[in-house]
Amino acid sequence: MADIVTAILGKALAGERLTFQDGVTLLQSDRLIPLGLAADAVRKKLHPEPLVTFVIDRNINYTNVCLTKCRFCAFHRAEDDPDAYVLTDEEVFDKIRETVECGGTQILMQGGLHPGLSLKYYLDLLRAIKQRFDIHIHSFSPPEIAHFSRISGLSVREVLSELSAAGLDSIPGGGAEILDNRVRKYISPHKITWEEWMDVMTTAHELGLKTTATMMFGSVETLEERVMHLIRLRDAQDLTGGFRAFIPWSFQPANTELGGELSTGVDYLKTLAVSRLMLDNFPNLQASWVTQGAKMAQVSLSFGANDFGGTMLEENVVRAAGVSHRVPMDDIIRSIKDAGFIPAQRNTRYEIIKCY
Repeated sequence: MADIVTAILGKALAGERLTFQDGVTLLQSDRLIPLGLAADAVRKKLHPEPLVTFVIDRNINYTNVCLTKCRFCAFHRAEDDPDAYVLTDEEVFDKIRETVECGGTQILMQGGLHPGLSLKYYLDLLRAIKQRFDIHIHSFSPPEIAHFSRISGLSVREVLSELSAAGLDSIPGGGAEILDNRVRKYISPHKITWEEWMDVMTTAHELGLKTTATMMFGSVETLEERVMHLIRLRDAQDLTGGFRAFIPWSFQPANTELGGELSTGVDYLKTLAVSRLMLDNFPNLQASWVTQGAKMAQVSLSFGANDFGGTMLEENVVRAAGVSHRVPMDDIIRSIKDAGFIPAQRNTRYEIIKCY
């Protein structure tokens, strides 16, 4: 196995594309340090400058009412639950105002698939935000876009066009989980298929909307399904070039119907490194301090990650699953410096705003 792993890592370092079986072999391997060194070398080729970027942003979960009731989610509520909510426009504006006052450049609005909110609600909200604030709206994951299509009777392309015209700037990669329908049917039986998720993304790319991509690993998927997720993203990126970044994060089982065990730090680092090696056409790889904490995020910077993600002045979905890592901006800057890099604030387009 050691010789095979060495050969595969040699291919990656030579710039050769890794195969499906290469990815599976690497995930099966226990050679964590060589994996990390190879992923770090690939990162340095893509980002030779010693910068690690981050964005000042806020997650605004505009509602927790959701039809899909995914088994891995502790955030969703039914409409008649006592703690169900829909934020008022003024509450959304207050959150954005606070973000802007903190130097924020991006808001990430995501919510449940609410049966009572029309497409007009979302279009009016986007227009109202743009009238009041100069901020990048990075919002509405593919399951939400598909939901808007169903409730409006419009095609995904028509919905995306209307959202873009109203002020949507880019789309987050949420709802990907694992891009395999066996897994999806088990953990989120009422959510869109992987093909529908990808259709939203590639259609957005065709319309000029850039996106990110995610992977929630460590629930019930096999290593083969984890690698196929990466292959499917890589294939789509070959076609469109529309993904700006990839963010893998580990399933958080607390308070969920699905339950299970937390992924280990070794599994996280291994998956991160393999992602960097497999996704040769993705420019950026984000560390996930939201699920892993600042210390593990620091280590991630030696396993292929070049970005620390967002400051996330607010985050509710992962917190509902019992994980509440809070990392103030000063701590993010310190963490990056202590890991031997120069912290650099970026915008959503990965343009550098300020170095520290």
